[in-house]
Amino acid sequence: MHGILYGVGVGPGAPDLLTLRAVRVLGQVDVILAAASPRNDFSAALDTARPHLRADVRVQRLEFPKTRDRAGLHEAWRVAAQITRDVLESGQSAAFLTIGDPLVYSTFGYLMRTLGECAPHLPVEVVPGITSFQAAAARTRTVLCENGETLRIIPGINSRQSLEDSLHESDTAVILKAYRNIPAIAEALEATNRLDSCLLASHVEQPAEDVRLGLGGLEGTPPYMSLILSRKPKG
Repeated sequence: MHGILYGVGVGPGAPDLLTLRAVRVLGQVDVILAAASPRNDFSAALDTARPHLRADVRVQRLEFPKTRDRAGLHEAWRVAAQITRDVLESGQSAAFLTIGDPLVYSTFGYLMRTLGECAPHLPVEVVPGITSFQAAAARTRTVLCENGETLRIIPGINSRQSLEDSLHESDTAVILKAYRNIPAIAEALEATNRLDSCLLASHVEQPAEDVRLGLGGLEGTPPYMSLILSRKPKG
């Protein structure tokens, strides 16, 4: 009998923001799959979930390099899928941990697809998690959308023109991956009259949490786990 792969969203980083279902699954699985960079052993998702893990659970690192080289990425996904396949075919169940939600800009999507290609017979279940932008909105009491308003999730790595177009077309915008392309993001926000009213939130629900209003005077690059919330100006 095969084990089950669970994609488990552990929320934005606070151990008490996991869902009851996530806690139940983490207490049942035999193996924890923790995505990590080949350069270090740190896993924010693993640290967040640790209070809910069994003492005897086995932790298996899956290395995913920070690169845009397609060949290197595909090889990393293939290796991760093979490791996962071996675990499940041994009869053990495993939980792949991801900060936020497993299906929102998460490595889990690549693992799920690659595993489906090489071992379509293995069962996969997804446990949704609270996203960083939901946590940031709750922290700042920011209404994300109401009535007929639109909410758009925008990757901050897009071009300045693409960012500006997306901002024009949304009542509320969530810019994720905001650490990488901040000059273009700032220009797009200024062009849409949102620069001073947006919220920059970093490490939400984590010890290093920082939330600031506007980007004016921002020096340097925001931390890796940063996002921007922006509501369309009235009038």
